[in-house]
Amino acid sequence: MQEYEWIAPCHFGTEAVCKREIIKLGYKITEVEDGKVTFSGGIDAMCRANMFLRTAERILLKIASFEAVTYDELFEKTKSIPWEEFLPRQGRFWVKKANSVKSKLFSPSDIQSIMKKAMVERMKLHYHVSWFPEDGEDYPLRVTIIKDKVTIGLDTTGTSLHKRGYRKWTVKAPVTETLAAALIMLTPWKWDRYLIDPFCGSGTIPIEAAMIGANIAPGMNRDFLSENWTGIRTGFAYKRALEEARDVIKRDNPCVIQGYDIDGECIRMAMANAKLAGVDDCIHFQRKPLRELSSHKKYGFIITNPPYGERLEDIDGVKKIYSEMGEVFCNFETWSKYIITAFDGAERCIGKKADKNRKLYNGMIKTYFLQYIGPKPVNNRS
Repeated sequence: MQEYEWIAPCHFGTEAVCKREIIKLGYKITEVEDGKVTFSGGIDAMCRANMFLRTAERILLKIASFEAVTYDELFEKTKSIPWEEFLPRQGRFWVKKANSVKSKLFSPSDIQSIMKKAMVERMKLHYHVSWFPEDGEDYPLRVTIIKDKVTIGLDTTGTSLHKRGYRKWTVKAPVTETLAAALIMLTPWKWDRYLIDPFCGSGTIPIEAAMIGANIAPGMNRDFLSENWTGIRTGFAYKRALEEARDVIKRDNPCVIQGYDIDGECIRMAMANAKLAGVDDCIHFQRKPLRELSSHKKYGFIITNPPYGERLEDIDGVKKIYSEMGEVFCNFETWSKYIITAFDGAERCIGKKADKNRKLYNGMIKTYFLQYIGPKPVNNRS
């Protein structure tokens, strides 16, 4: 079986979780960089990664990596790549996205145009034609140039992996499904532990937790761009990955997950999304303001994405929410609390310094993952 290198981009700060997921699937890590993890494996690795990885944004086939400091050099080195091994004659191929950081080649549009021309020239030589109809499957490429090092990846995923297919309704400023999964996986939470999200919004954190608890693969109910490729045959491998995903579901794990929000419309959206995800029986959603949050259980987890204010005039309201959170948390002294926020005054308003403060990026927004770690329970169900 031919081995390839695959790139799994992820949110900055979640690389360790993504790496752990890939190792669990049985593949060898070849490199870990800011915002991406590279691993090796055959076609099955691509299909299973798309199907099972909860924290990756997409899976790229690493086509090549080389140094280039001039556009002529970029053209010639791109042209030397055996594109015919990846792209069929009828395929539609283009550089969908180009990023450049601290490099002499810095214009995304020029990079895209020059590389496309180089690819066409190479394909002309192999297929002995002067024109390509490009009316077949899509083969989009993503290129990054960092300190003059060019890395070319062929996108096998298409629509980002955070699109699981269940979030038909959403609210303002949600965390993505991939980031929500990463937040949960950065904690010791397991399916047999209580979990509450007091700012559940459209339900992403509780739903991702329920899917983790039931071992439901995040890619089960969606399509992938590479499923029908003819340049690289993937159909049978995807079929096996889906069969595996169905086989490993654990419906007998009785998760106890609760999602609350002050907005009744959010609760309706969350319930509808949970039903689409097939985990509505695992989660209790209810309209409830933060000040009424309580539990008779001694141990558990609070994992949440509270409002953090996007405009200056929101700050007073945000401070009030975090102060109230600190007061409510006094009733959850033995629980572990995990909060993602972009509000840098969160700890001060809560009234307690976090045991750990991990920096993460929610898109381009710098956030803090505050971790208030409670004692280990004597009994998980207590």
